[in-house]
Amino acid sequence: MSDRSQLISTGKPFQFDSKRDAEFERLVKRYPTRESMILPALWLTQEQEGWISAEAIAYIADRIGTFASKVFECATFYTMYHLQPMGKYHICVCRTLSCWLRDKQAIVDYLRDEIGIEPGQISEDGRFSLEEVECLGHCGTAPVVQINGEFHEEMDVDKLKALLAGLD
Repeated sequence: MSDRSQLISTGKPFQFDSKRDAEFERLVKRYPTRESMILPALWLTQEQEGWISAEAIAYIADRIGTFASKVFECATFYTMYHLQPMGKYHICVCRTLSCWLRDKQAIVDYLRDEIGIEPGQISEDGRFSLEEVECLGHCGTAPVVQINGEFHEEMDVDKLKALLAGLD
């Protein structure tokens, strides 16, 4: 996966689909200024596309009425925003103390050995991407793995094998 300070261009114009456009218009009424919509607009973009391109950054800035640099600043500050395409199944493994003590490394090692990806990579077939992330907030049920935003607690290699086998 690319450096978070670099934007990737698709070479195609971006705009919200009708569902996200309606959601943007609904949400914008709730905020004191249009600039407050940067984070929700980034989220809507990622929900629609799976990641945030250079064209999407420019679109959001124009739609909100701010500078693209402000949108980019937010997108690069928060690690929940993806600035490049992800695998169909984006796997996040918590790397903080509770998960580390409960052997999260065995999960990462399994993914490296069986799927062939290291943290920060996408599998050759585009099916999986892997990221080690800061605390996912499930320390009492560590280790935790998140796949496409869904949490899986008390994870171990056998549970992960079964989980991955159940994906289409």
